[in-house]
Amino acid sequence: MAISDALRTQVKAIICDILELDPDDVTESSRFIEDHGADSLQAIEILANLERELAITLDQTDLTRMTTLQEVCAVIEEAGARI
Repeated sequence: MAISDALRTQVKAIICDILELDPDDVTESSRFIEDHGADSLQAIEILANLERELAITLDQTDLTRMTTLQEVCAVIEEAGARI
């Protein structure tokens, strides 16, 4: 089951805040590093904020998959987050 639209919006807001991007600039498939200039510290910050805000635990090995909004949502779904 896919995550809710409300959760997807919340995840996108967290990502945009950390990467200092306008939500309109982030698509489901835009790549954080290649398209938006993110670095590894920002990736870790995204993971930490998602864990804190969503009260979930994510494996650091998932960072390599978390390259787009679509992939971040898939990782969160696998972690069992529901809103």
